[in-house]
Amino acid sequence: MRDWEAIPNRGRRNARPEVRAVAKGSPTRAPRSRQGKTRLGANQSNESTPMIDRRLIENFDWAIFMTLLPIVAIGLVSLYSAVYPQIQANPTHNLFVRQLGWLGIGLLCMFCSLLINYDRMEAAGTWLFLCSMVLLMVVLIIGKEINGSKRWISLLGLQFQPSELLKIAIVLKLASHFSSQDITFYPSLKQLIVPVGLTLMAVLLILLEPDLGTAICVLATAATMIFFMGIRWRYILGALLAGAAMIPPLWMHVLKPYQKRRVLILLNPDLDPLGAGYHIRQSKIAIGSGMFWGKGFLNGTQNKLHFLPEKHTDFIFSVWAEEWGFLGCLILLVLFVVLILLILRVALRSKDRFGSLLVIGMGGLILWQVVINMGMVIGVLPVVGITLPFVSYGGSSLVILCLAVGVVQNVSMRKYVFHHH
Repeated sequence: MRDWEAIPNRGRRNARPEVRAVAKGSPTRAPRSRQGKTRLGANQSNESTPMIDRRLIENFDWAIFMTLLPIVAIGLVSLYSAVYPQIQANPTHNLFVRQLGWLGIGLLCMFCSLLINYDRMEAAGTWLFLCSMVLLMVVLIIGKEINGSKRWISLLGLQFQPSELLKIAIVLKLASHFSSQDITFYPSLKQLIVPVGLTLMAVLLILLEPDLGTAICVLATAATMIFFMGIRWRYILGALLAGAAMIPPLWMHVLKPYQKRRVLILLNPDLDPLGAGYHIRQSKIAIGSGMFWGKGFLNGTQNKLHFLPEKHTDFIFSVWAEEWGFLGCLILLVLFVVLILLILRVALRSKDRFGSLLVIGMGGLILWQVVINMGMVIGVLPVVGITLPFVSYGGSSLVILCLAVGVVQNVSMRKYVFHHH
């Protein structure tokens, strides 16, 4: 049983018990004068304004932040090595400098997301989802085509990927939907129709770009949130059977020829070693040649001699593995595991269902991107084109992921603030 289910009426957002729970270090509502106006003391703030009370800052989850910092540092080190020739040619205008700029924007978004109580995000879920769906339709019409995919649109001179925004939007929408439902133990089939339908619509639009990696990530994240709600096993079995039935039409009518070749290469790596199988072969060589200690910073031969494709984005883990070896890979993997476990802890400690699902969804986005990317570069999953969170180059991805961590921190900071009357 989840923590928020143990408290009567606490699972539903519209349930308002008469008791207000307060814990040490949590902000309490300021006393009101006879005229009904709030008297603000030195350490009290008006909850209707986007300000952070000092006692909210005390509940900031520093463990998550301090775990995230070395992951970001590893990303910057790997990217510096991956684009080092570009840095030498132009020290001020290169992908590394751009990534620093995107990181600054991402951190700004992360901390700005702390200013507003996450309760208010529930109402924005539907509008953000609709906006994301419209942008996905727009990108199919006027999007910039790169490597056979229409994933980006230009906004104010910057390339923006709408499918990244959809990741946040689908989490908000599903969390909002489930928190508004009267669910005692398990969601009914009727209560699952809307979230499943919305998820499939979003996944279909992403597949039309095509962007198989993001589509799988969105689908897996939505499934994680639904599973966390306590779905019945017969529904899970039905979903698996339905998914299996969808494989033939997807293979024949949705997947592009190059995507089919990547799946076939996964089953037989030697089928096309210099064509579709080239990425995986070079990635495996890079990872294996790093051995235990690695070749050292800027000394990776696969990287330096340009054998490793897409080394600054999808295959940046291979750059890190070649230069820092098995030990470096283990450190990065442990950091990701710790980050996911810390996020799960926030979800279990949340004061309500909406907060719990919000955190589970944001954690799922990070978890499944890590699983898909690492599985891809070591050759156990097909090459689908997805970044490694906080490590790969990519402005849209980095900003959205920072925003996701900000939402997790928002829920963590307000886990003791129960707005009940």
